[in-house]
Amino acid sequence: MRLLLLALLIAVPLAAQSRGPVVPFTPGMVITRSIKIRPGHYAAPAGDSAALTVRGSDVTLDLTGVELIGTADREHPDRFNGTAIRIDGGRSIVVKGVHARGYKNGIMARGVTRLTLLDNDLSYNWKPRLYSGIVKETLADWLDYHQNEKDEWLRYGAGIYLVDVTIGEVKGNRVTQGMNGLLMTRSTGVRVWNNTFSYNSGLGVGMYRASRNMVMHNRIDWNVRGYSHGFFNRGQDSAGLLMYEQSSNNVVAFNSVTHSGDGLFLWSGQSTMDTGKGGANDNLFYANDFSYAPTNGMEATFSRNAFVANRIEESWHGLWGGYAFESVVLGNHFARNVEAIAIEHGQDDRIVGNTFEGDTIAVHLWWNRIEPSDWGYPKFRDTRSRDYVILGNTFSGNRVALRLDNTLRARVDGNTFAKVDTINKATGDTTGWSFVTATAAAAEPIPARYRVARLPGGIDAMLPRDARRGRSTIIVDGLGPYDWKSPKLWPVGRDDAQPMRLRVLGPAGRWHVIAREGVASLPTDSGRVGDTVTVTPAAGRETDFRIELEYRGSAVTTPFGERVAAGVPVRFEWHRYIPAATWHVVFVPFDSTKTPRNDAAAISRALQAAPIATLDTNRLDLTWYGPPRKTIPPANVLTQATATVTLVPGRYLLRTIADDAVRVYIDDKLALDDWTPGESHVKEAPFLATGAHRFRVEHLQLDGWYELRLDIERVPQ
Repeated sequence: MRLLLLALLIAVPLAAQSRGPVVPFTPGMVITRSIKIRPGHYAAPAGDSAALTVRGSDVTLDLTGVELIGTADREHPDRFNGTAIRIDGGRSIVVKGVHARGYKNGIMARGVTRLTLLDNDLSYNWKPRLYSGIVKETLADWLDYHQNEKDEWLRYGAGIYLVDVTIGEVKGNRVTQGMNGLLMTRSTGVRVWNNTFSYNSGLGVGMYRASRNMVMHNRIDWNVRGYSHGFFNRGQDSAGLLMYEQSSNNVVAFNSVTHSGDGLFLWSGQSTMDTGKGGANDNLFYANDFSYAPTNGMEATFSRNAFVANRIEESWHGLWGGYAFESVVLGNHFARNVEAIAIEHGQDDRIVGNTFEGDTIAVHLWWNRIEPSDWGYPKFRDTRSRDYVILGNTFSGNRVALRLDNTLRARVDGNTFAKVDTINKATGDTTGWSFVTATAAAAEPIPARYRVARLPGGIDAMLPRDARRGRSTIIVDGLGPYDWKSPKLWPVGRDDAQPMRLRVLGPAGRWHVIAREGVASLPTDSGRVGDTVTVTPAAGRETDFRIELEYRGSAVTTPFGERVAAGVPVRFEWHRYIPAATWHVVFVPFDSTKTPRNDAAAISRALQAAPIATLDTNRLDLTWYGPPRKTIPPANVLTQATATVTLVPGRYLLRTIADDAVRVYIDDKLALDDWTPGESHVKEAPFLATGAHRFRVEHLQLDGWYELRLDIERVPQ
């Protein structure tokens, strides 16, 4: 079956190559025959529609040299909308050469048979603003890709979005600095190769009910959010490659999928979780690099798959295989992961011929007797940890080679152990283990059914030997992952340290200071990229200072896609502004039978009751799952925070992040109302201010996660 799939995909011909006449671009035009659009830069806002639509069959649309611009606003990508190119059905469609930016979606194709997307650049399109900080994250930034039956994924936008595409080729395309690179739903027989889907804040490639496709020779690096080196590593469900809901029989080979939230995130889907049937099964992952993931290099759950000859370094888990069954982990290289292979509730899995170098725990297998009661899966399946083969692996420099907890029956044979602190650590019921530490058997070649040949013309997608790498190179700001193509100041350690130490990042070049505000001293006014600058704020300006630098050096591409020639000056800055305040916070119980939730006056009266707890803080940013004090209930809590804040004249932005509901009053006037309960979410409201003002924040937590954050942001004039 897999060889037949490869033969089919390699044999897919390009669609009609007739160039047709050369015509000018007209916004909203509909293409029904082969044409070439006259090269040029075109303002082409799409609103809620498309700038250009393709319909029909045997159509080649040549957009080489064409740039479609959805909006002139490059600085607010979370406001972009519309689609650059929409392809509605048809057969044998080719779209090539376009550069489209400033849209929610670059290319969207539905119901197409034999689709070719060739050499398009769909970078710098929609992405949301991120609100997690350097020291602390917010749950508002977490993603949710679980459902896409009704195109729920469209709320996140994509460079390329394919729905119900049968047989196709996506080659030589580029999507960077957006939210998602390529998203595929119910698409079959698509060959995805030689593309770059990197530095996006969601997914490089996402697949939903997408089977029998080939993803090969792609650069899918730095698709990440929710990471702050040395402080937190969540990933927030970003991934290089996401495969969800019955995506089966795909071949994924020779891709670089590094520095992403998860390298691979594979999940069987809700139907399997409910019924115990199916899975995202029989996918082959061959000779990919899934290294430097904040969370899991590979995560594959509730499914049967083969992981062969991949490389996974310096991740939390090299392979997380929850409930994986009949899976093959063969000939992979794991290095310096916290846990190289971690499988809970797995059955009949084979771990053969791998190398484990410097991982804290090389192989961890276990079973928890208590499983979530709302999962259907364990009601229909045997979920005991059992029946493993661990054969011919090489363990070197591990603290623990094998950790086994409540795992039944396995054959452990022919493995080698060098400089391993503990070879075997077993707890609970490990009946039926056959453990042999004899001389290792000779390494066997990978069977033909697990090998994949490189495509003729396939690029070497792997990071060059001298390339920047490692999790310390992952820098995520409010726009997503930083791509090192422009100068940037970034803290060394905490962003509230005094004095502040800032690294100068970016392409090779020199910098000098051109402006400073609220700064007492700098050790130097100039230097080279790579330097660390120590900023000492002036007395009383510890939370209100600014430093601006000018860079000259190599060519620059800004975070908004603007290209600056080598030697042309580029300005960049670091500023910190948190208005000085002492917040007095009180907590009282919430009783919905006595205080109607939607009665603002009743809520205010309830907050006048004797508090069950109080605290004072200089920044209103409270988060917890379990209350920090025993007197604060874990659910049904009202919070009131008050402070007097003095502001210089100007325009400001109020921003709240709340779970569940929040209101903000300024001088007893309602300034921001977000009283609809929900998971951590963001609300903003502008206001003008000068002088001292009394702020009052009311917050309601119903249950679960507690989050209350207020930002007062000064808007540049």
